[in-house]
Amino acid sequence: MAYHQLSSEVIGGKIAAVSDEFFAEAFHLLLPEPAPSLKGQFGPNGALYSGWESRRHNPAHDWCIIRLGTTGTIVGFDIDTSHFNGNEAPQVSVEALHGSPTEEPQVNDSRWSAILPKIDLGPNSRHLFTVAESSAVNYVKLTMYPDGGIARFRVYGHVSPVIPADVSELFDLAHVFAGGRVEFTSDQHFGVGSNLILPGRGKNMGGGWETKRSRTKGHKDWVIIKLGVAGFLECVEVDTAHFKGNFPESCEIHGLYSETSINWGTHKGQDQDWTLILSRTKLGPHRQHYLQLENVEGKVYTHIKLTIYPDGGLQRIRVLGRQSQVTSTSNSGAALLPISGISTPVNEVANPTAAMRRAVPVLPLTPEAFAPFGKVIQAYSDPTTAPKGTKITSANAGSAMKFHKLSLLQASYPDELGATAGISVYRCQPNQDVRAGGFLEVKVLERHPFTNQAFIPMGQGSREGLRDPGLSYLIVVAQNGGDGRPDLQTVRAFLASGAQGVVYDTAIWHQPMTVLGKAMDFACVETQIGNGSTSDCEILELGEAEVVKLRLPLV
Repeated sequence: MAYHQLSSEVIGGKIAAVSDEFFAEAFHLLLPEPAPSLKGQFGPNGALYSGWESRRHNPAHDWCIIRLGTTGTIVGFDIDTSHFNGNEAPQVSVEALHGSPTEEPQVNDSRWSAILPKIDLGPNSRHLFTVAESSAVNYVKLTMYPDGGIARFRVYGHVSPVIPADVSELFDLAHVFAGGRVEFTSDQHFGVGSNLILPGRGKNMGGGWETKRSRTKGHKDWVIIKLGVAGFLECVEVDTAHFKGNFPESCEIHGLYSETSINWGTHKGQDQDWTLILSRTKLGPHRQHYLQLENVEGKVYTHIKLTIYPDGGLQRIRVLGRQSQVTSTSNSGAALLPISGISTPVNEVANPTAAMRRAVPVLPLTPEAFAPFGKVIQAYSDPTTAPKGTKITSANAGSAMKFHKLSLLQASYPDELGATAGISVYRCQPNQDVRAGGFLEVKVLERHPFTNQAFIPMGQGSREGLRDPGLSYLIVVAQNGGDGRPDLQTVRAFLASGAQGVVYDTAIWHQPMTVLGKAMDFACVETQIGNGSTSDCEILELGEAEVVKLRLPLV
């Protein structure tokens, strides 16, 4: 059984109050990394330690009140006196309570309940204690008798899930606060798998999951996450923050519905019940990849398996979706109903509610997600975060960086048509039907069967020459189907900023340019005949049953 470290600063643990921290501040107790030795280093108050250390000669005891990162039930402690030798706390006890997150409890609050009775500690050691599982609490009080030092204080237990009361609300089902749990990993040599579902984006590579380098052809690593609640999945965010030279080459994701704990054979990938919900997708350095899932419409999943090729590091994964069933809420979050009585196959729902029906999410534009449809044209303030293989040189006497040939012009027109390459300008007015957080219907798609086509934002159309990188526009694309029409199962939608251009690959179906909020100008680079021939552009009006609904972002 995997437990969460409820006190860690990584999930929001904080020192609420402390009796004395003369030699070393109590915040060190909550740091995730092991305490380093600071032997031989001194500050104005004396020798330095990575931990909490109070003055000598306390006639009673010292104490520290800690607000946990989230409400949860406690099952054990790691009280670590590393590097405290001769000045360690001889004895400790632990109490807990559930209080208001905005009004800190007092040291003598009558609600404190003993969890760990007074117990002996030794020098320079980790002391592991298990206790009977507590009720849901969000504060603990660590008391040491009479004084001394403790390096780290780790509180282990189960998170009390926080689940939206509204079943139509999109949220991260894998998040630690939603009750998500990393159950298995193939390898966690440099960073543990449980980091993947923590809040934030981490401070450095040590805050993520990183495997050792593989030397075997065809190697892959994987991690299995139990979602906090069974749900309908929509998209994922795969974050490689801080991993610039050691991010995975690619990843894929499988989903599983299981009413019971999964076994060894299942987590090794030998069980055919796993369903591919994200085909193998290339990843890039130090960025959030927003990826739409497949094979998820009307299906309920309880687990995901993230596979990386061949190895490397990820900072976080977010699995966005909607819960499948919920009843009432309490201080500990939502009370969940088991999934039962669902028709075969068990994770499919024949008639999902309108809130669950498929609508294509509009996700932030990234080069990797857009790669099946074309190229993203943009600069990178940190050259190490550009897509692998990008040639970057200094230019303009060192005052600029040049990102070479991010896309090449392509054309396959018959010679007799006399097609030529050129640059045009489109002035696009904003779509009046666009409402943040609402839906937009895509009724028309077009493609250019003999040329790729680039659109480069030039700025706000109503104010010539003034570039506004805060502008944004929609991109909707689809692969070509076997019948010469768009394959609507491959429709993807992206939100691009005014600092990003796109190149549609030859014959990729796309929605005509759709800008948001303000008029925009685009420079269009393409090869064309120039006489309005359908050879340049095929326009297709979708039938009523083919119309694609987009779910717009809230901002």
